[in-house]
Amino acid sequence: MNYVDGFLAAVPAANRQAFLDHATAALPLFKEYGALRVVECWGDDVPDGKVTDFKGAVQAKPDEVVVFSWIEWPSKAVRDAGMKRMMEDPRMRDMTMPFDGQRMIFGGFQPILDA
Repeated sequence: MNYVDGFLAAVPAANRQAFLDHATAALPLFKEYGALRVVECWGDDVPDGKVTDFKGAVQAKPDEVVVFSWIEWPSKAVRDAGMKRMMEDPRMRDMTMPFDGQRMIFGGFQPILDA
């Protein structure tokens, strides 16, 4: 099975187009460095939880929307090499993120079921 990077971020609702523009600009770089698929999802039905929830995880403010994203890679090795090269690429370093990246959470995941 492939390898997946998952991301959760709080994006100001007013920055929806700026976020989409940023994601669209980064997409060719991810593909160039081995990503098979990049998916960006704008929160539409993100309820408040009783113990925890998506909003709390990224400390979303009232004017922010939770974005759930993932990048699919052919393997963890390709992901590790690709992400290293991405972070060193001046095209990526020079991009301005339209949200607070310090509140973004992310991790790498090995799929165990893909039906």
